This record gives sequence, C-alpha cells and structure tokens, in this order.
Amino acid sequence: MNIKLLAIGKTDNKALQSLLDDYAKRLSFYVKFDLEIIPDIKNVKNLSESQQKEKEGELILSKLTPTDQLILLDENGITFSSVGFSDYLQKKMNSGVKTLVFVIGGPYGFNAEIYQKAQGKISLSLMTFSHQMVRVFFIEQLYRGFTILSNEPYHHQ
Repeated sequence: MNIKLLAIGKTDNKALQSLLDDYAKRLSFYVKFDLEIIPDIKNVKNLSESQQKEKEGELILSKLTPTDQLILLDENGITFSSVGFSDYLQKKMNSGVKTLVFVIGGPYGFNAEIYQKAQGKISLSLMTFSHQMVRVFFIEQLYRGFTILSNEPYHHQ
C-alpha cells in the first residue's frame, strides 16, 4: 500500500519542516509515503469562502487517480486512539487499497464535491490546530501506527 498526504500551502516554519522530513524518512521503512503540497490559491482576497473551497477542491481532485481511496482530515470525522488508528491502517492494507490519500484542506475545509468523493473522514482532535501543525501530528501518528503494527517499542500503553 502507498500512503499520500495532500496539504494546501507550503510549510514556512523550518522547525516544522524538519519534523515533517524526519517522520517522512522514518515512515519510509514501513510504507511508501509521499507528502504532496498543493500551492496556496493566488488572490484569495478576491474570492469568497465558497470560491476558495471550489478552487482548492479542483486542485485536490487533479492529484487523485480513480483507484485512490480518499480520506479527509476533518473536524467532523471519526476519532481514534493511536492503537485504533493502527487497526484502521491494518484494515486498509488488508482490503487491498493501492493508494490511501489523506487530505488536509485549506482554512475553510472542503467543498461538497470533495466530501462526496471521500471514502472517510478522520478527526485528530476536537481542538483546532494550525494546518502546519496538523501535518506534523498526522505524520507522527502514521509513524506511530506502523510501529504499533510492527510491535516496536515506540508506543507505550
């Protein structure tokens, strides 16, 4: 299985980028992982919230193939413990999914077309985090999930 994380807008904080690079490298021992950044929409001041979501949605859809399974990181999604998330990953691997694509949307979330295309939604927390931080949290949880599946000592209960 391949895992791809799509995120809107570049990470401009060097410390966060360093953490992203570190966890992406660690993940590569378990799964083919790709973090793909979709550039910020230009001239957003001239766009309404719905227009911005529409444009971001078009860019997200352009990055998907017909066989990708799309999972949104969304505040209204289901929540998991770390062990529960590792079980979720195992089920996806067992089901034969070729590429699992997780998406972090823009500041206003996703448009209706993206919600319709998605096969699931996951929430990392009831709290709100910056889109920059969510990338780090999510990649760390992916790594943690794979270490749990491999019975490695990274995760403690």
